Amino acid sequence: MPSSEAFTTAVAKSAYRLMAYKDEYEVARLYSSADFRASLSSRFSSTRKLSLWLAPPVLSRIDPQTGHPKKRRFGPWIFPVLGVLARLRGLRGTPADVFGYSGERRAERRLIAEYFADIEQLCARFATVDRMRAVEYASLPEQIRGFGPVKAEAMEAHATQRAILLHQMSTATSGVGSTVNASRETV
Repeated sequence: MPSSEAFTTAVAKSAYRLMAYKDEYEVARLYSSADFRASLSSRFSSTRKLSLWLAPPVLSRIDPQTGHPKKRRFGPWIFPVLGVLARLRGLRGTPADVFGYSGERRAERRLIAEYFADIEQLCARFATVDRMRAVEYASLPEQIRGFGPVKAEAMEAHATQRAILLHQMSTATSGVGSTVNASRETV
């Protein structure tokens, strides 16, 4: 049986994964960093014709075949723009954060709040909860990876697995026949 230390470690790793998501400001920071520029310079003799394929939320159209945002090619002029965007990261989470209104950013923030609420309730009942399932639940966000549509699919799979685990833990401690609301289940 896992110890409470295994649960604590799983919570710490998952909390970090949920809170350190890669948003537009982070992408801009990575592309405008001195390390990225040095890496390019070491690999290529000239970066004057360098371009990036990006799918900015405001500028991307949806591909009718895939249902995903279409990527567009941006020439070298995009690097100074990314530098400015990286410096605007202080707007993250404020009303002035235009990216924060997207469905993806709202879902990420909702997932963080939901996870911490669930963990708080799990901690309150830790002595009566199956610790293996508690550790499995605490580790669940580590499966959420990717960006855009890939991440959305991972979040859907997470929601399904979350509901299953919360149901298993609630029926194991409160008896068979408990009703579960998958979107608002409490443990």
